This record gives sequence, C-alpha cells and structure tokens, in this order.
Amino acid sequence: MTLPADLLSVAPAADSARWFRRQVRTSHPRVRLVCFPHAGGAASLYRDWTEGLPTGIEVLAATLPARQDRFREPPVERMDELADRIAEALRPHLDLPYAFFGHSLGSDVAYEVARRLEQLHGHGPQRIFVSGASAPHVGEPVDIEAYDDPALIAEIQRLGAPHTELLDDPELAALLLPALRADYRLSAAYRPVLPELDVLHAPITALVGDRDPLVPVEDALKWAELTSGGFNHRVYPGGHFYLERHRPALLRLIQATLLSA
Repeated sequence: MTLPADLLSVAPAADSARWFRRQVRTSHPRVRLVCFPHAGGAASLYRDWTEGLPTGIEVLAATLPARQDRFREPPVERMDELADRIAEALRPHLDLPYAFFGHSLGSDVAYEVARRLEQLHGHGPQRIFVSGASAPHVGEPVDIEAYDDPALIAEIQRLGAPHTELLDDPELAALLLPALRADYRLSAAYRPVLPELDVLHAPITALVGDRDPLVPVEDALKWAELTSGGFNHRVYPGGHFYLERHRPALLRLIQATLLSA
C-alpha cells in the first residue's frame, strides 16, 4: 500500500520517541499494532506481548505524559488535545499497515486518534480492537471527585489492575495517583461525536469480560454503531482486566485477525 506523502511527512523523531515504545522488535513486520493503556496505565502493560505475537506484528505502546519516564510532564486532561498530539506523533510510524488496540480509556483514545487520521488523510487503521470499554456514546464516566486517595486505591485494586500493589507504598502512590486522577477527569469531560453524525470506516472488534463491573456486555456491543466497516466481538470469562488472565487467547485472536487481512 502506498500512503500519501502528507501522511508520511515526519514529526520530529524525538517527539515521536517520547510518545511510543517499540515493544516487539522485528526487522520485517507486516503490520504495526499501536496500543493504548487504561486510565493511569503505561506502555509497560504491553511489554510481555512479545511472547505471544509473531515477528510479522510489531507493537508500539503509547506512553502518555505524567507516567514512567514522562512523569515530570503535566497530564493531559482533554481528549481533543490528547488525540491531536498522538495523531501527530504517530505520523513517522504510518509507513506500514497498522491497527489500534486500546483497553478501557485507551479504547476511547484509539477511537479518537483513528477519527483524526481518517478525517485528515482519508484512511486510518485497518482495524481497532476496543477492550474493556463501553461505547463512548453510552458509557457512564466514573465520578473521580467522589473518591479520596484510599478509596481510589481500593477501587483500582478491586478491579484487578496490574501492579496495583505499588499503590500500597505511600511515596509511589503520590507519584502514580495524579496521572490516574487526570485520566479519569479526561474521561468524565469527554464528549464523543454521536454515531448519527460520524462513524469510522475502520472495522471494530470489541472485547469484554463477562463479569466486568464497569462495562456491561450490551454496552460494549454498542461499538457496532460507530463503524461502517464491520463489527465483531468476543466475550471472555472475567472482569475488567480479563486480558491479564486470557492474554494467550487474546493474542491469538489479534494475530489471526491482522495477519489474515
């Protein structure tokens, strides 16, 4: 596939490197999978995906401000700003067919970045995998201001997020909670375009746990209303972070979907 020259005009390499970590290194990838983490999450969520994906799939994981080696940067609390900045930083990486994977809040981010790429360049990702997320036009945001720090930590641990034991350390919690709260505020302020006004061309695959306390299966299925390019779904046993338990099966699904396209 030959991409338009304007799509490949390169954003500064240093800026792009700040936003993405190449988790799966391969010299001859066929497709690039760009992954977006959950609220408060980081690129390290996708670090172990190297074990389950073939060399034909290269993984780029988004690293957002206010976490990991960007923890000194202020968080972004508006979806339009975040999606604009990510879409710009992605430009050097669009020389291959590519797909998006987002978990929880990362699904909304993936959707908004895809919208921008389709609007600007006429096409976007070949597929979007949305995981653990209600469709943005039906989901109810969490009222983060109702949680003090101990209650917020307890809620995140109840949901089964990875590495939440770090929040038991007061010093680490002081570093991690601001990004988490900022992400929840971003989610609460997010107002998506209604499906009757705009839909994606990219096909969407919705993935959800059957006991997710935040995402009823029927709300995950509403992603079908946001694409004209085809929709399918898979329900896994488990809760909001079902993907930790079912990673091998999930990666097999991603591999079969992307490498058969």
